[in-house]
This record gives sequence, structure tokens and C-alpha cells, in this order.
Amino acid sequence: MLYYFLNRLLQGLVVIIIVSAIVFLLSRLTGDPLALSLPMNAKEEDFTRARQELGLDRPLYVQYGIFLKDAVQGDFGRSIRTGEPVGKLIRQRLPNSLSLSAAAIGFALIVAIPLGVISAVKRGSLIDGFARVLALLGQVVPSFWLGIILMLIFSVQLKLLPTSGTGSPLHYILPAFTMGWLISAGIVRLLRSSMLEVLDSEYIKLARAKGVKERTVIWKHAFRNALIPVITYVGLMFALVIAAAVVVETVFNWPGIGRLFFTAIGLFDTPVIVGLTVIYAYLLGVTVFLLDFIYALVDPRVKVSGTGGRSA
Repeated sequence: MLYYFLNRLLQGLVVIIIVSAIVFLLSRLTGDPLALSLPMNAKEEDFTRARQELGLDRPLYVQYGIFLKDAVQGDFGRSIRTGEPVGKLIRQRLPNSLSLSAAAIGFALIVAIPLGVISAVKRGSLIDGFARVLALLGQVVPSFWLGIILMLIFSVQLKLLPTSGTGSPLHYILPAFTMGWLISAGIVRLLRSSMLEVLDSEYIKLARAKGVKERTVIWKHAFRNALIPVITYVGLMFALVIAAAVVVETVFNWPGIGRLFFTAIGLFDTPVIVGLTVIYAYLLGVTVFLLDFIYALVDPRVKVSGTGGRSA
């Protein structure tokens, strides 16, 4: 177990270092950030002084080494545009993104799990057809379009919900629904497929032949074994939806790191872009790391092997 823990931790650190190095290099190769941050009438002396202050006059490997050393301490430099520490900007907005992602995941689970199970149990029924249509629409409808339509209906016309910002639970409803529908669509399709496979297995047929109650067969035996791929999907989606929330946070003016990332790209604020990318890589690595241990809790057949892998 200790070897497995250390091995996975090392792999995660290597991935974060590689991602940060690639993004850092690309940010330096896409142009001079000072060309956008300094006034139009800035002189060459102003550029020289700014490069010295920001360390942009040093070799790339030196700049990256300094960045990596500071990043370990939570210091990602200062925003070229505002001059504020990037770490401070991220700490201010990350809780908003995490809470919105948690609300979206919660909504998706509440809707998708019962719908996916019932769809598999009642295969070919009206509710099965409804679930498949809902899942299909959730995967093809663009998030920005859905968010705008929801705002027009529930905010502009009905005046029931706020259009943007934070401050109350009502502010979560529209953005969480917009993000959660896509997630719930994937859960419904995945859970339905997994449940159908499990329900056709021999041990489920044996349990039914022994007279086990149908509710017990479905929720205790079939559902628990069908949950493994769903856990993987939900875990990865939680990390990915934080990174992919740029559109939703922009549409609803949500003060999260997705909107911060969108603004930083538009302003070519490279310290913010690199810092957020490292945070995204870190969140994804931590999520994948935790998923390996959740498997063993859900399915006793899955054991962590001493060689750093999983065995059933």
C-alpha cells in the first residue's frame, strides 16, 4: 500500500511538472506580454525596466526554475494587468468554482442515478425512451446556448431567478443546471449500459432464482457493481468541469477561476494563465489519485496491489 501511494504520488508530480513546463514555454513563445501591458507611448527604457522587474530578461530555463520554486510555495507571480498576486486571485475565486461544480455534480447525481437505473430495469419502456432522449439532448445542446435560454425564460420573462453573480442559493440554480445537464446525460448513458450488462450476468440470475427480492437484486447487487465506471466518470468530471466551466461562468458572470481564465487569455496575462493551468493539472491529478482508493471501498473485489496497480 505504501509503495502504491508513493508511486501514484510521484506520477502525479511528474505530470504536473510536465504540464507546467509546456504551458510556461508556450506562454513565452506566443509573444511579448509587455507589449500589451505597457502604454502605447512606452519607451524602450520602460520595456527594459519592466523586463528586469519581472525577470523576463533571464534565460527561459532560469525563469521556469524560479517559477517552479515559487509555485511550490503557492506563489505564481503577479498579474501583468492588475499587479495582484496570482495566488491571491486564485484563492479568491477557487471556492466559487468548487461550490458551483459540487452543485452541478449533486444535481446530476440526484437526477441521473434513479433515471439510469429505472431505464435499465424498464428497458424498452416509455421512461427508457425518455431517459435516452434526455441524455442525447444533454450531450448535443451547447452549454452557452442552454444558459442563455434559461436566463431568458426564468430571469427575464418569469423573473424568478437572478441572471448573474453570487450571494444566495438561488444564484446556483441556473448555472448548476446548465453544467449538470451535460454531466447527468453521461451518467444516464453510462449507468444504463453498465446496469444492463450486470443484470444479464449469471450471479444476478442466480440471485433471482434463489428468490431474492427484486429490490435487493437491483439496488444491492446490480447497482453496486454497475457503479464502478460511474464513479470514474463522476470523479473525472468533477475535475474537468472546473476547467471546462469557462463558458458557463462567463455567461452567468460567475466569479470563478473559469471566468478568470477567460479574462486572462483575452488580456494575455501569462502569469495568471500558467498559474491556473497548474492548478487545473493539480486538481485532475488529485482526483485520479483518490479514485483508485474509492474503487476498493465500493467493490471489495478491487484490491490495491503492491506493484502500484489494481487487481480484481
